[in-house]
Amino acid sequence: MRIGVNVPNFGPGTDPGVLRDWGRTVEGLGYDLLMVSDHVALTADVVEQYPAPFYEPFTTLSWLAGVTERIRLGTTVLVLPYRHPLLTARMAANLNALSGGRLVLGVGVGWARQEFAALGVPFERRGALTDEYLDALREAWADPGYRTAQIPLWIGGNSPAAMRRAVRRGEPWHPLRFAPEWFRSATGTLKALADEAGQPVPPLVPRIVLRLTSRPVTGERLAGEGTIEQIVADIEELRVLGAETVVLDPFSGDPAETLRPQAAWQALATVRAHLEG
Repeated sequence: MRIGVNVPNFGPGTDPGVLRDWGRTVEGLGYDLLMVSDHVALTADVVEQYPAPFYEPFTTLSWLAGVTERIRLGTTVLVLPYRHPLLTARMAANLNALSGGRLVLGVGVGWARQEFAALGVPFERRGALTDEYLDALREAWADPGYRTAQIPLWIGGNSPAAMRRAVRRGEPWHPLRFAPEWFRSATGTLKALADEAGQPVPPLVPRIVLRLTSRPVTGERLAGEGTIEQIVADIEELRVLGAETVVLDPFSGDPAETLRPQAAWQALATVRAHLEG
Protein backbone atom coordinates (compact mmCIF):
# COMPACT_ATOMS: atom_id res chain seq x y z
CA MET A 1 0.00 0.00 0.00
CA ARG A 2 1.28 3.47 -0.91
CA ILE A 3 1.23 6.32 1.60
CA GLY A 4 0.88 9.95 0.53
CA VAL A 5 0.76 13.35 2.21
CA ASN A 6 -1.57 16.30 1.70
CA VAL A 7 0.69 19.36 1.86
CA PRO A 8 -0.81 22.77 2.82
CA ASN A 9 -0.49 25.08 -0.21
CA PHE A 10 -2.16 27.93 1.67
CA GLY A 11 -1.95 29.91 4.89
CA PRO A 12 0.24 32.64 6.40
CA GLY A 13 3.32 30.43 6.75
CA THR A 14 3.29 29.14 3.20
CA ASP A 15 5.75 30.52 0.64
CA PRO A 16 7.95 29.03 -2.10
CA GLY A 17 10.71 28.13 0.37
CA VAL A 18 8.34 26.37 2.74
CA LEU A 19 6.73 24.49 -0.14
CA ARG A 20 10.18 23.40 -1.30
CA ASP A 21 10.99 22.20 2.22
CA TRP A 22 7.69 20.32 2.38
CA GLY A 23 8.46 18.60 -0.91
CA ARG A 24 11.97 17.58 0.04
CA THR A 25 10.94 16.50 3.53
CA VAL A 26 8.05 14.32 2.39
CA GLU A 27 10.15 12.77 -0.36
CA GLY A 28 13.10 12.33 1.98
CA LEU A 29 10.96 10.47 4.50
CA GLY A 30 10.08 7.95 1.81
CA TYR A 31 6.45 8.85 1.18
CA ASP A 32 5.04 7.89 -2.21
CA LEU A 33 2.78 10.82 -3.06
CA LEU A 34 2.54 14.56 -2.38
CA MET A 35 -0.85 16.22 -2.94
CA VAL A 36 -2.21 19.78 -2.71
CA SER A 37 -5.65 21.41 -2.62
CA ASP A 38 -7.47 23.66 -5.09
CA HIS A 39 -9.24 27.00 -4.96
CA VAL A 40 -9.32 29.78 -7.54
CA ALA A 41 -11.33 32.67 -6.10
CA LEU A 42 -10.64 33.33 -2.42
CA THR A 43 -14.18 34.20 -1.46
CA ALA A 44 -15.26 34.51 2.17
CA ASP A 45 -16.43 30.90 2.41
CA VAL A 46 -13.07 29.68 1.12
CA VAL A 47 -10.86 31.94 3.24
CA GLU A 48 -12.69 30.84 6.38
CA GLN A 49 -11.13 27.39 5.94
CA TYR A 50 -8.15 28.02 3.65
CA PRO A 51 -6.63 31.47 4.33
CA ALA A 52 -4.45 33.36 1.88
CA PRO A 53 -2.02 33.10 0.32
CA PHE A 54 -3.39 30.18 -1.68
CA TYR A 55 -0.99 28.71 -4.24
CA GLU A 56 -2.77 27.43 -7.35
CA PRO A 57 -2.24 23.65 -7.63
CA PHE A 58 -0.86 23.26 -11.16
CA THR A 59 1.66 26.04 -10.60
CA THR A 60 2.57 24.67 -7.18
CA LEU A 61 3.02 21.11 -8.40
CA SER A 62 5.16 22.33 -11.30
CA TRP A 63 7.40 24.08 -8.78
CA LEU A 64 7.54 20.96 -6.61
CA ALA A 65 8.29 18.76 -9.63
CA GLY A 66 11.46 20.76 -10.14
CA VAL A 67 12.71 20.36 -6.56
CA THR A 68 11.87 16.65 -6.15
CA GLU A 69 12.89 13.57 -8.09
CA ARG A 70 10.74 10.49 -7.57
CA ILE A 71 7.66 11.33 -5.49
CA ARG A 72 4.33 11.37 -7.30
CA LEU A 73 2.41 14.65 -7.36
CA GLY A 74 -1.33 15.17 -7.22
CA THR A 75 -4.46 17.11 -6.30
CA THR A 76 -6.81 16.38 -3.43
CA VAL A 77 -8.91 17.58 -5.00
CA LEU A 78 -9.06 19.72 -8.14
CA VAL A 79 -12.52 21.32 -8.38
CA LEU A 80 -13.21 20.19 -11.91
CA PRO A 81 -16.05 22.61 -12.86
CA TYR A 82 -13.87 25.69 -12.18
CA ARG A 83 -11.82 25.42 -15.39
CA HIS A 84 -12.60 24.68 -19.02
CA PRO A 85 -11.84 20.97 -19.46
CA LEU A 86 -9.46 21.55 -22.36
CA LEU A 87 -7.43 23.94 -20.21
CA THR A 88 -7.33 21.37 -17.41
CA ALA A 89 -6.41 18.64 -19.90
CA ARG A 90 -3.56 20.71 -21.34
CA MET A 91 -2.14 21.80 -17.96
CA ALA A 92 -2.36 18.29 -16.56
CA ALA A 93 -0.76 16.74 -19.65
CA ASN A 94 2.08 19.27 -19.61
CA LEU A 95 2.70 18.80 -15.89
CA ASN A 96 2.66 15.04 -16.28
CA ALA A 97 5.20 15.21 -19.11
CA LEU A 98 7.47 17.73 -17.40
CA SER A 99 7.48 15.75 -14.15
CA GLY A 100 8.31 12.45 -15.82
CA GLY A 101 4.82 10.95 -15.56
CA ARG A 102 4.32 11.62 -11.86
CA LEU A 103 0.86 13.24 -11.86
CA VAL A 104 -2.27 11.91 -10.13
CA LEU A 105 -5.37 14.05 -10.67
CA GLY A 106 -7.86 13.80 -7.83
CA VAL A 107 -11.05 15.65 -8.78
CA GLY A 108 -14.25 16.74 -7.08
CA VAL A 109 -17.42 18.71 -7.66
CA GLY A 110 -16.68 21.50 -5.13
CA TRP A 111 -18.64 22.99 -2.24
CA ALA A 112 -18.00 26.79 -2.01
CA ARG A 113 -21.14 28.53 -3.33
CA GLN A 114 -19.57 32.00 -3.28
CA GLU A 115 -16.56 30.80 -5.24
CA PHE A 116 -18.80 29.24 -7.88
CA ALA A 117 -20.69 32.54 -8.15
CA ALA A 118 -17.45 34.53 -8.46
CA LEU A 119 -16.33 32.27 -11.32
CA GLY A 120 -19.70 32.37 -13.07
CA VAL A 121 -20.18 28.60 -12.78
CA PRO A 122 -23.66 27.34 -11.83
CA PHE A 123 -23.42 25.65 -8.45
CA GLU A 124 -26.49 23.48 -9.11
CA ARG A 125 -24.85 21.94 -12.21
CA ARG A 126 -21.52 21.08 -10.59
CA GLY A 127 -22.19 17.32 -10.62
CA ALA A 128 -23.28 17.25 -14.26
CA LEU A 129 -20.36 19.48 -15.26
CA THR A 130 -17.94 17.17 -13.47
CA ASP A 131 -19.21 14.19 -15.44
CA GLU A 132 -19.01 16.11 -18.72
CA TYR A 133 -15.50 17.34 -17.97
CA LEU A 134 -14.25 13.89 -16.97
CA ASP A 135 -15.32 12.62 -20.38
CA ALA A 136 -13.62 15.59 -22.03
CA LEU A 137 -10.35 14.93 -20.17
CA ARG A 138 -10.18 11.31 -21.25
CA GLU A 139 -11.05 12.22 -24.83
CA ALA A 140 -8.43 14.97 -24.94
CA TRP A 141 -5.67 12.78 -23.53
CA ALA A 142 -6.39 10.17 -26.21
CA ASP A 143 -5.37 12.75 -28.83
CA PRO A 144 -1.72 12.22 -29.86
CA GLY A 145 -1.25 15.99 -29.79
CA TYR A 146 -1.32 15.91 -25.99
CA ARG A 147 1.63 13.54 -25.90
CA THR A 148 0.60 12.02 -22.58
CA ALA A 149 -0.47 8.70 -21.22
CA GLN A 150 -3.86 8.48 -19.55
CA ILE A 151 -3.28 10.28 -16.26
CA PRO A 152 -4.68 8.54 -13.16
CA LEU A 153 -7.96 10.12 -12.06
CA TRP A 154 -9.33 9.82 -8.53
CA ILE A 155 -12.98 10.61 -7.80
CA GLY A 156 -13.11 12.66 -4.61
CA GLY A 157 -16.02 13.02 -2.23
CA ASN A 158 -17.86 11.19 0.54
CA SER A 159 -21.37 11.34 -0.91
CA PRO A 160 -23.30 8.51 -2.57
CA ALA A 161 -23.08 10.55 -5.79
CA ALA A 162 -19.27 10.42 -5.61
CA MET A 163 -19.40 6.68 -4.99
CA ARG A 164 -21.70 6.16 -7.98
CA ARG A 165 -19.43 8.31 -10.14
CA ALA A 166 -16.39 6.20 -9.18
CA VAL A 167 -18.30 2.97 -9.87
CA ARG A 168 -19.69 4.19 -13.18
CA ARG A 169 -16.32 5.38 -14.44
CA GLY A 170 -14.17 2.63 -12.93
CA GLU A 171 -11.90 5.20 -11.28
CA PRO A 172 -10.51 5.02 -7.72
CA TRP A 173 -12.75 6.43 -5.01
CA HIS A 174 -11.10 9.12 -2.86
CA PRO A 175 -13.13 9.85 0.33
CA LEU A 176 -11.85 12.58 2.64
CA ARG A 177 -11.42 12.82 6.45
CA PHE A 178 -13.84 10.39 8.06
CA ALA A 179 -14.46 8.28 11.14
CA PRO A 180 -13.33 4.62 10.96
CA GLU A 181 -16.85 3.27 11.43
CA TRP A 182 -18.14 5.46 8.59
CA PHE A 183 -15.56 4.04 6.20
CA ARG A 184 -16.40 0.47 7.15
CA SER A 185 -20.03 1.14 6.31
CA ALA A 186 -19.14 3.10 3.16
CA THR A 187 -17.14 0.22 1.71
CA GLY A 188 -20.26 -1.92 2.01
CA THR A 189 -22.32 0.75 0.28
CA LEU A 190 -19.73 1.03 -2.48
CA LYS A 191 -19.81 -2.72 -3.06
CA ALA A 192 -23.61 -2.70 -3.19
CA LEU A 193 -23.57 0.12 -5.75
CA ALA A 194 -21.00 -1.75 -7.83
CA ASP A 195 -23.00 -4.99 -7.70
CA GLU A 196 -26.17 -3.12 -8.68
CA ALA A 197 -24.40 -1.57 -11.67
CA GLY A 198 -22.71 -4.83 -12.66
CA GLN A 199 -19.31 -3.19 -12.26
CA PRO A 200 -16.21 -4.09 -10.25
CA VAL A 201 -15.68 -2.30 -6.96
CA PRO A 202 -13.41 0.68 -7.68
CA PRO A 203 -10.02 0.94 -5.98
CA LEU A 204 -9.97 2.71 -2.60
CA VAL A 205 -7.61 5.68 -2.14
CA PRO A 206 -8.80 7.49 1.03
CA ARG A 207 -7.43 10.64 2.66
CA ILE A 208 -7.38 10.67 6.47
CA VAL A 209 -6.30 13.20 9.07
CA LEU A 210 -2.96 12.99 10.82
CA ARG A 211 -3.20 14.22 14.39
CA LEU A 212 -0.69 12.56 16.69
CA THR A 213 -1.48 12.65 20.42
CA SER A 214 0.40 11.45 23.49
CA ARG A 215 -2.68 9.76 24.96
CA PRO A 216 -5.29 7.59 23.26
CA VAL A 217 -8.30 9.39 21.81
CA THR A 218 -11.46 7.76 23.11
CA GLY A 219 -15.04 8.04 21.97
CA GLU A 220 -15.74 9.61 18.60
CA ARG A 221 -12.61 10.24 16.57
CA LEU A 222 -11.46 10.49 12.98
CA ALA A 223 -9.27 7.91 11.31
CA GLY A 224 -5.66 9.02 11.74
CA GLU A 225 -6.31 10.73 15.06
CA GLY A 226 -4.72 9.52 18.30
CA THR A 227 -1.55 7.83 19.48
CA ILE A 228 0.90 6.37 17.04
CA GLU A 229 -0.54 2.96 17.84
CA GLN A 230 -4.05 4.14 16.96
CA ILE A 231 -2.87 5.77 13.74
CA VAL A 232 -0.90 2.72 12.60
CA ALA A 233 -3.90 0.52 13.42
CA ASP A 234 -6.15 2.79 11.33
CA ILE A 235 -3.80 2.57 8.37
CA GLU A 236 -3.64 -1.21 8.72
CA GLU A 237 -7.44 -1.45 8.82
CA LEU A 238 -7.67 0.63 5.65
CA ARG A 239 -5.21 -1.77 4.00
CA VAL A 240 -7.27 -4.77 5.06
CA LEU A 241 -10.42 -3.09 3.72
CA GLY A 242 -8.71 -2.77 0.34
CA ALA A 243 -7.10 0.69 0.25
CA GLU A 244 -4.37 0.87 -2.38
CA THR A 245 -3.17 4.31 -1.27
CA VAL A 246 -3.78 6.28 1.93
CA VAL A 247 -3.12 10.04 2.00
CA LEU A 248 -2.28 11.61 5.38
CA ASP A 249 -3.57 15.16 6.00
CA PRO A 250 -1.68 16.87 8.85
CA PHE A 251 -3.60 20.20 8.70
CA SER A 252 -6.15 20.39 11.52
CA GLY A 253 -7.70 23.74 10.63
CA ASP A 254 -5.62 26.33 12.49
CA PRO A 255 -3.87 28.65 9.98
CA ALA A 256 -1.08 29.22 12.52
CA GLU A 257 0.01 25.62 11.89
CA THR A 258 1.43 26.72 8.55
CA LEU A 259 3.92 28.90 10.44
CA ARG A 260 5.27 25.83 12.25
CA PRO A 261 5.46 22.98 9.71
CA GLN A 262 8.12 21.22 11.79
CA ALA A 263 5.41 19.71 14.03
CA ALA A 264 3.75 18.08 11.03
CA TRP A 265 7.11 16.89 9.71
CA GLN A 266 7.87 15.24 13.06
CA ALA A 267 4.49 13.50 13.07
CA LEU A 268 5.10 12.26 9.52
CA ALA A 269 8.56 11.01 10.52
CA THR A 270 7.06 9.15 13.50
CA VAL A 271 4.41 7.47 11.35
CA ARG A 272 6.94 6.51 8.72
CA ALA A 273 9.30 5.00 11.28
CA HIS A 274 6.52 2.88 12.80
CA LEU A 275 5.24 1.72 9.42
CA GLU A 276 8.73 0.65 8.40
CA GLY A 277 9.39 -0.96 11.77
